[in-house]
Amino acid sequence: MAKRSAIENNNRRKKIVAGKKTARDALKAIIKSRDISFEDRLAAVHKLAQKPRNSSSVRIRNRCEITGRPRGYYRKFGMSRIALRELASAGFLPGVIKASW
Repeated sequence: MAKRSAIENNNRRKKIVAGKKTARDALKAIIKSRDISFEDRLAAVHKLAQKPRNSSSVRIRNRCEITGRPRGYYRKFGMSRIALRELASAGFLPGVIKASW
């Protein structure tokens, strides 16, 4: 089980990213646009830099929904390899079987 503080920090980041997404996307569109003057684009870069770091989506860590483990994460299932193996062995994941040959 991961530290509760690490899990909560990640959840807090998710909320911040969701709240600031439209403002960040608008600034990024201004920065990438070649039709806007260089000074306006530079001002948009500075405004984007003033935003909190945790409002960037790359700061979010994929974590297991069950244990909070950050490594060995399977996106398709939303859980770590260890939790996936335990649930698959118990038969709680339909269509997932243990490979054998």
